[in-house]
Amino acid sequence: MPRGLCRRHGADRPCTCAMGNLYRFVEPVVLFLLANNGPAYGYELGVEFRKHAITDAEVDRSALYRTLQQLESAGHVTSEWDTSGGGPARHTYRITDSGRQHLREWKEVLENLAVSMQNFVAGVRALDASEEVSSLPDSPR
Repeated sequence: MPRGLCRRHGADRPCTCAMGNLYRFVEPVVLFLLANNGPAYGYELGVEFRKHAITDAEVDRSALYRTLQQLESAGHVTSEWDTSGGGPARHTYRITDSGRQHLREWKEVLENLAVSMQNFVAGVRALDASEEVSSLPDSPR
């Protein structure tokens, strides 16, 4: 089953169940950076990631490289060794057509998640408001 499609919710749309680690949202940010900025080294992605992070969670270098390896295994990115500069050879990562499709799946998942989060926050606000009203003197309980 392709990543992003869920057995529980069906194949009609991607959902968060099968989209990998949502805690730090490393995958969608990496795909976005490669689609937006073009090919990059892992170090460059790490620097840019901090500027585009979706959460406040820190992303260590090993998580970034693990994600790049997973994306490459899934065919969403390719890498090649760059030996043109001085110093050690470096991997250059590039998004594939499959990666662009996967980024669009992430967009849909994140849009759905944003709506769910807004609904949740609105529910908590309503709960807070009802608790404030019920704590007023002479209010019906």
